Amino acid sequence: VQLQASGGGLVEVGGSLNLSCTASGNIFSINVMGWYRQAPGKERELVAVIGSGGLTNSADSVKGRFTISRDNAKKTVYLQMNSLKAEDTAVYYCNIQGRRTMLASTRDYWGQGTLVTVSS
Repeated sequence: VQLQASGGGLVEVGGSLNLSCTASGNIFSINVMGWYRQAPGKERELVAVIGSGGLTNSADSVKGRFTISRDNAKKTVYLQMNSLKAEDTAVYYCNIQGRRTMLASTRDYWGQGTLVTVSS
C-alpha cells in the first residue's frame, strides 16, 4: 500500500492550501483517514481525522480553519486549509488505517509527507 500526498507549498499568512492523499496498491478496506503534522523540533501531532462514515475530529488549533474530507471511491483524503498561520508551518503526513485483505489485521500506513510553509 502506498500513500501519495500532494498540495503542499509556500503560502502567505491568511492564505489557503488544499492537500490531498491517495492510497494505491492492494487494500481491501480503509477505516480512518487522517492528517498529522510535524513542525521543526516538535513531535508529530494530529491535525484531523475522518472515519469511513464521515465523522470527523480535529485539533483545537485548526478548528474552524481546516476541513477534512474523503472520497472513498478514489481512496483519497483531502485537507482544505484556510486562514493559514505561521505556526501551521510543518511537514504534513497523511495516514490511513486499513486492511490489505478481508482477514488481515488493521494497520497504519503513512505517506511520505508534504511541506507546508506559511510566511509572515
